Amino acid sequence: MNDETNDGHLRERRTGGRTLLEGGFLEVHRDDVVLPDGSAATREYIRHPGAVAVVPLLDDGRVVLVRQYRYPIARTIVEIPAGKRDAGESTLECARRELREETGFRAREWAFACEIHNAAAYSSESIWIYFARGLIGGEQKLDDGEFVEVMKLSEAELDALAMGDGLPDVKTRIGLHWLQRWRAGAWPLAWQPDPEDGEPA
Repeated sequence: MNDETNDGHLRERRTGGRTLLEGGFLEVHRDDVVLPDGSAATREYIRHPGAVAVVPLLDDGRVVLVRQYRYPIARTIVEIPAGKRDAGESTLECARRELREETGFRAREWAFACEIHNAAAYSSESIWIYFARGLIGGEQKLDDGEFVEVMKLSEAELDALAMGDGLPDVKTRIGLHWLQRWRAGAWPLAWQPDPEDGEPA
């Protein structure tokens, strides 16, 4: 439930603050706030431009994924393709670009699933999750310094990874959950043709 009209007794009000760090695309802030009971506190958080993730579906039902090393956790993990939004870029434009760059695939159809806040306690980041189908293969166009392996796994293989510690990435777990609910007929997806294709898969 998302009823912001009745949450005044929970809200915190910013009274000041400062930027602690400005990086390449992240900013770290420390804000002074007044809590609902009138007491003072500070909140440290990361301001993030947002990102998009894609669940790309092959005609045989398998999911296209990427495998890459994530420095902060010192681990190579399996993920759905994803990346941050560029300035002025719509979420769908970002999804189309990231799918092409990381996997080489284009899609004939797209469907928006949901927006998630993957670390709401300390980051403003939103991730918008899209589904893509009618995939057309091509070559990866990775950024400099980006090293990504492309994988193709069945839903059952993904589910087996999720049962253990083989799928720690939260956006990928949510993408898998949405895929399972959609295939079960519980959660709908409104498919639309790719803006540059116009032909449904």
